[in-house]
Amino acid sequence: MTHILVVEDSRTQRHLIARWLVKKNFQVTTVRDGLEALKQIRKQPPDIVLLDVVMPHMNGYEICRFLKSNRRTEQIRVILCSTKSTQIDRYWGLKQGADAYLCKPFKSKELLQTILRLVPPPTAT
Repeated sequence: MTHILVVEDSRTQRHLIARWLVKKNFQVTTVRDGLEALKQIRKQPPDIVLLDVVMPHMNGYEICRFLKSNRRTEQIRVILCSTKSTQIDRYWGLKQGADAYLCKPFKSKELLQTILRLVPPPTAT
């Protein structure tokens, strides 16, 4: 089962996203900021980090750069999510090493397609 870490400082958004992902049969862990995210990743590395950009303590860009520059975590897929929606914002997010960049508000279908593109479901043998 694909494990997704949702890092979002808005409690409402964090719970809505987590509840929807659980209904789609993903294992979900949630944290509210970058420092909690790093602690959780050290404890139990996820397959994907769904990462808000604007957060207290460490922003999403900083966390993404840290994950992608560390040999132990560079394989973790990172989806940055932000209300920052210009082309330069998207470019900057991907330049930090993110595997995808979603603009808020995003549609659940868009999130699911992005997740499946990054971590395809296991094929039957």
